[in-house]
Amino acid sequence: MPALLKPMRIVIVTGVSGAGKSTALRALEDVGFYCVDNMPLPLLPRFVELLMAAGEAEQAALVVDAREGDFLHGYSEAFQNLRSLGHQVEVLFLEASDDTLVRRFSETRRRHPLAGDDLREGIERERELLRGLREEPGAVMVDTANLNVHQLKGVIQERYRRTSDVLGVTLLSFGFKHGLPAEADLVLDVRFLPNPYFVEALSGSTGEEAAVSSFVLDNADAREFLERSEGLLTFLLPRAEREGKAYLTVAVGCTGGRHRSVAVVQELAKRLPKRHPLTVRHRDLARGRTNE
Repeated sequence: MPALLKPMRIVIVTGVSGAGKSTALRALEDVGFYCVDNMPLPLLPRFVELLMAAGEAEQAALVVDAREGDFLHGYSEAFQNLRSLGHQVEVLFLEASDDTLVRRFSETRRRHPLAGDDLREGIERERELLRGLREEPGAVMVDTANLNVHQLKGVIQERYRRTSDVLGVTLLSFGFKHGLPAEADLVLDVRFLPNPYFVEALSGSTGEEAAVSSFVLDNADAREFLERSEGLLTFLLPRAEREGKAYLTVAVGCTGGRHRSVAVVQELAKRLPKRHPLTVRHRDLARGRTNE
């Protein structure tokens, strides 16, 4: 590699079939990655060399999955060769439960690449083939079971979009009953706050509405929690930035993800330092009226 050429950032998009790799690749393409689907791993070093020589891109994303067959065995050597040349190689592994995958394949009527007559057996075989990539040091895990295609696209773009040298912050509300967000760097639990679900006039509303927000936040516990959380984040953000992080996802959870966590995220968004690009996302808001 010529000394004057800048090393590339290379994201390997992998994971089980049906977890959303195609959606993730399109999302990366939208934020400036040069994207290729299912290129044989032995060609990876040559592909990077050609991209650099042509000056085509500074960052690339490639889908690597079970379709690679025997080529999968060479991933470690290929990654090591690129890293030895100074390139940044990252693994993005998309995951979902077996039941979720079975439902998705049933809905789309697609055939699993490794399944014969037994879909679950094919899923299990694929997991075993991809185990090494899943356990790659520093691999980013994203569980897509609770994400639709638009939410998954948002998660990927929050994590990989260009942010210059400024730390990007995502405030994410969620419901514990629907599972922890895999992308969370920090989780705050607000289930101790007053619950609007048990107030008939508020139960069908959400934390985005003023009446619910006032009910949740207008008490001593909420005010102290917000002050302490603001202090924690004010302390943490510049240090995360100094460490070299490009993004930080702060997840705030209540039981169902529609009332308390939403109200707290909305208020925290008003309090955070304005120098950080901020994204607010409510993961479970659209799940409808659920028992919090």
